[in-house]
Amino acid sequence: MADDSTIRFQAGQTGLIVRIPAAEPAVRAWRERFDPSARAGVPAHITVLFPFLDESRIDARVCSALADVLGRYRAFDLRFERCGRFPGLLYLVPEPGTRLQRLTEVIADRWPEAPPYGGQFAEIVPHLTVADHQDDAVLDEIEADLLSKLPFQCRVSSVDLIVYDGAEWQERASFALLE
Repeated sequence: MADDSTIRFQAGQTGLIVRIPAAEPAVRAWRERFDPSARAGVPAHITVLFPFLDESRIDARVCSALADVLGRYRAFDLRFERCGRFPGLLYLVPEPGTRLQRLTEVIADRWPEAPPYGGQFAEIVPHLTVADHQDDAVLDEIEADLLSKLPFQCRVSSVDLIVYDGAEWQERASFALLE
């Protein structure tokens, strides 16, 4: 099982995510075992921006600005046909990823004090995490199972603002994309 001591969420943290309910049948059991965010209440998702602003900064003006920024972009479809990896991490690859990258970029441009992943990574790689902090043998087992459940697709029609309350992640607001 993943070592949760290396992954800590802080009360008041927020993030912007795209829920991927169509992925749940394939990934739920694996995520519950190997993804700390799943155990903290986050559904199958693709992160648009994390960390976003501290909860204390989320007010009606921020929500209105998010609705305005996100409401300019059209809903779109994603396909999931393959897996990808970062060191110790297995994920599903959303295709095309360019629309997700664009959402991240426009929000990060609007709130430069909230760079994606705290500025840790130079490149934005949209992904749906399935397992984190695992060795290759575990990731190989999970990938073999997932490949038998692919492909699937879904429609992205909103971006959700989630907040960590100290025990679990909760949805605070949802922002619709243009249909």
